[in-house]
Amino acid sequence: MGTVALAVTDGMLHFELAVAYEVFGSAPDAVTVPWYDVALCGTGAVRVGRFRLESDRGLDGLRDADTVIVPAWADVDVAPPADLVDAVRVAHEAGARVASLCTGAFVLAAAGLLDGLRATTHWAHTDVLAARHPEVEVDPDVLYVDNGSVLTSAGKAAALDLCLHLVRRDHGSSVANAVARRLVVPPHRAGGQAQFVASPVPARDDHPLAELLPWVMERLDQPLTVEDLARRARMSSRNLGRHFRAATGTTPLRWLLDQRIRRAQELLENTDSSVDAIARATGMGTATTLRRHFNRTVGVPPDAYRRTFRTRPRSGTEDAVLR
Repeated sequence: MGTVALAVTDGMLHFELAVAYEVFGSAPDAVTVPWYDVALCGTGAVRVGRFRLESDRGLDGLRDADTVIVPAWADVDVAPPADLVDAVRVAHEAGARVASLCTGAFVLAAAGLLDGLRATTHWAHTDVLAARHPEVEVDPDVLYVDNGSVLTSAGKAAALDLCLHLVRRDHGSSVANAVARRLVVPPHRAGGQAQFVASPVPARDDHPLAELLPWVMERLDQPLTVEDLARRARMSSRNLGRHFRAATGTTPLRWLLDQRIRRAQELLENTDSSVDAIARATGMGTATTLRRHFNRTVGVPPDAYRRTFRTRPRSGTEDAVLR
C-alpha cells in the first residue's frame, strides 16, 4: 500500500517509533493484501531515546513517501530541527499523507500543516501546543484527529490507535482487526474517545460492566436502549452513564453505536448481504438509518465502503444467513 516513511532525528522517543514500525513493518500471516514498504528517513545515525538507529534514507526521502509518520518529539520546550520541519512540509506539498504521534504534532504545527485545523497531542502538552501555535485548534480530549491528509494522535497508546486507524482507512476493518489481534490490543477505539480514562475496565468478574458488555455484543441485532442496558446491569441510567464514562471514556449510546458500525463494516467486507439485511443484523432497523450513521461515522456510504474493502468473492450464501 505504498511507502510509509518514518521521520527520525535526534531527540525523538522510541516508543511511538516502535509502534509505527510494528504496525506498518509487516502484515499479519492471514493478510494477503499488498502491504506497506517502510523506510526510516533521517540524518544518518540518529539517537532515539537510548538507542542509535541508522537511517535507510535521508530526510529528503520523505517527499517520495505516500505516508509520513512523525513520532514523538522528546523535548517540547525546544523547537524541532528546521531540516525536519522543512522535509515534512515538502512531503505534504508533494502529496504525502502526514501523521504525527504524540508530541510529533509540534513538528507538524511548526511546518504549518495544522493551521486552521483541529489537532491533538499528549494531554500533558496540549496547553503548550495551543499557546505556541494559536492558529491551531487544539483538542485535549480526543485520542486522535483525522483531517484527511493530516492526522494527529494523543500520547503513547493513542499512537497505536491512530496507526490502526490508518490501516483501517487503507485496507478496511477486517485487516485492521487482524493487525490488532497480532498485537493483542483492542481492534478499535474511536478517535473522539477521551484521552484520559480514570478507571479502565479491569479484567475481573465483579466489575459493573464485566458481564454487560459481552451481553450487548451478542445482541447487536436487537433495538437496545440505554434503559435496556441499565436494567440488565441492575442500575439506574445515570449510574450506568458514570460507569461507562469512567471505563470507556464515552457514553453508553455512543459506545453502542460504535459497536453497531464496527459490526456493519465487518459484514460489508465479508458477506454478500444487502444493506437492508445488515441494518437489521446490526440493530439499525432500516437501510436509511444505517446509511446515515455509517456515513457520518466512517465518512463514506456503506456501498462505497464495500466496493473499497470487499475481501471475498460473492458466494450467494451469507445473505440468506442474515435474512
